Amino acid sequence: MNKIIKEALVLMAITLVSGLLLGAVYSITKQPIAQAEEKAQKEAYLAVFPDAQDLTEPDNKEELLTEAADVLDQAGFGTADTLEDFYLAEKDGAVTGVVMNITSHEGYGGDINFSMGVSMDKTVTGVEMLSLSETAGLGMRAKDEEFKGQFAGKIVDQFVVTKNGASAENEIDAISGATFTSKAVTNGVNAGLRFYESLKEGGILQ
Repeated sequence: MNKIIKEALVLMAITLVSGLLLGAVYSITKQPIAQAEEKAQKEAYLAVFPDAQDLTEPDNKEELLTEAADVLDQAGFGTADTLEDFYLAEKDGAVTGVVMNITSHEGYGGDINFSMGVSMDKTVTGVEMLSLSETAGLGMRAKDEEFKGQFAGKIVDQFVVTKNGASAENEIDAISGATFTSKAVTNGVNAGLRFYESLKEGGILQ
């Protein structure tokens, strides 16, 4: 009986020490991980808006982020796409557009997180994948320039996915064998365009 109690106490001590060590490691690595993620996100923002010299936040940013859910819901995106964050792109002290971090919840393999930029005249300046867990050789090709590069330089109200080869300005050629992924990213970009419009309507971009 004493042996069982002794072994239980030893096991409890090992568990306690392990928990404390894990907690200490988490505390030590939490900030560097957060800083690395923030750096990666900023780099993605600059990648989708290469002309930006600076990224700034409007005074009412938190309010706009809260309102974004309603804006997207009213536009028919529902809970399919989420605006995670955004910054105003500036050059020579003037606002030249907006960069956004968007998550599409319609991916075949899970959430798809990406950044996109839109200039003042509604030109999509670029799309950059941040987190993608689609099928290898199929949906994972969304990070390839052949697919994501189709959005850049376009001025449209809304993009549509086609399987027959893009022939119009607003058409995006689907990745072969990955229609789910293609539509998820495209719908996410459309959500970003709608948020851009709400910033224009609200006088944030002028």
